[in-house]
Amino acid sequence: MTHTHFDFAALTERERYKLLIGTVIPRPIALVTTVDGEGRRNAGPFSFFNVLTHDPAIVAIGVENQADLSFKDTARNIDRTREFTVHIVDDALVRQMEICAIKFGPEVDELAEAGLDTAPGAMVASPRILAAPAALECRLHSVLRVSPAREIILGEVVGLFVRSDALDPTNLHIDQQVMDAVGRMGGHTYARTRDQFDIRTHSKEDWARHPRDPAADMPTDD
Repeated sequence: MTHTHFDFAALTERERYKLLIGTVIPRPIALVTTVDGEGRRNAGPFSFFNVLTHDPAIVAIGVENQADLSFKDTARNIDRTREFTVHIVDDALVRQMEICAIKFGPEVDELAEAGLDTAPGAMVASPRILAAPAALECRLHSVLRVSPAREIILGEVVGLFVRSDALDPTNLHIDQQVMDAVGRMGGHTYARTRDQFDIRTHSKEDWARHPRDPAADMPTDD
């Protein structure tokens, strides 16, 4: 197997972007709702997104500013209200999510354009999209401004809604098949998460007792 090496210092911004979105795959998608200072709703999707820690519960969203370096609606609203809601996008929600990605002005309600029904937030002012399989209500933790054009927004999850038919309340297990989440690949490509498999991490004791073959299935018991 051969590999091609790239020195990122020698690449343009666009070249780095293309290489990153083609290799860091699939990326979960955050469909973020906010409200502005006048209570107007906004929704926008971000695939530079993930959960970073559970204690405290922190999610991160990478946001690129407008071409003139002004804030996008999402970043501006979070800066003002310090609240937002992250929705997990499932296969049924993809088309409406893409409508929310259109570069509308702040006077346009993307949720209305996409025909998405909402309910008021429980712990934040931002609305909750009812069709989403999960919604993470967040308060702003901090902002890392990595360049004049880009910032990373860290939010602390203060509340969570999850589809009841995907949840076993006795052990808090969430059925990934029912969630049916999608991920972002490179370009305009998405991936479904229905093709799944389980693998158990070796314990040190298992590794010592059994043949050291990383591809071998470990026994379920001794």
